[in-house]
Amino acid sequence: MCATCGCGSGETRIVPLNIGSVMDFKPISCGHGAHAPGLSKTRIVQIEQDILSKNDALAARNRAAFAAAGHFALNIVSSPGSGKTTLLERTVRALASEFAIGVIEGDQETTHDAERIRATGCKAVQINTGTGCHLEADMLGRGLTSLHPTPNSLLFIENVGNLVCPALFDLGERAKVAILSVTEGEDKPLKYPHMFRASQLLLLNKIDLLPYLKFDVVRCLAYAREVNPQIEVIQVSATTGAGMADWYNWIRRQRTQLAAQGLE
Repeated sequence: MCATCGCGSGETRIVPLNIGSVMDFKPISCGHGAHAPGLSKTRIVQIEQDILSKNDALAARNRAAFAAAGHFALNIVSSPGSGKTTLLERTVRALASEFAIGVIEGDQETTHDAERIRATGCKAVQINTGTGCHLEADMLGRGLTSLHPTPNSLLFIENVGNLVCPALFDLGERAKVAILSVTEGEDKPLKYPHMFRASQLLLLNKIDLLPYLKFDVVRCLAYAREVNPQIEVIQVSATTGAGMADWYNWIRRQRTQLAAQGLE
């Protein structure tokens, strides 16, 4: 069990394209952070280090596999209800003519999000973490085996909705992309600094709702840059399409940069 958040070590299920086939395996239980009755602080720190070290080694393996296959992988992170799946649906449809695309969906239960992505015509695999609150590198590696993406694919990893633990677990991705909805409050970057510090890009979503909310965009972005001065920001509405072209162009630029680095 996670020493911080209480997420359990029950079965994690990977649901591949043929939904009836399910792969079971035990996830790594995260030990990052704090309350574990009967364990000293020194022992907890050692457990944390061991777990994250093991995850980092597996993430490095994923990263090497991505590089060998020419994949460009983005880890999409946010709290529940930020609009991740809606944004991915629109993104997949917009970029399907340019890239081979695959999606790994992470949720505690159900295959709802993977089914939504598959309805766009895109390959998708669902990872159900049970009581786990984040994806781990080993889960992703097994999910990719099931997904079997086309070489040189654009890969989206929709992490479990959670602004805490996913910040700590490297999956081997090119970058983390944080989605923050204007319905969540402008102080989230200060409340959950590790997530915004770990992310290269912030997508401020649901801007079509701004006329109906008391949300200070300037203050929110100032908070994000206070936590991470290097973070890039794009304001979007996955519902209306506002700002989405800037998001697509960001992906294209990053993909081009990655390809150029591979030639060096």
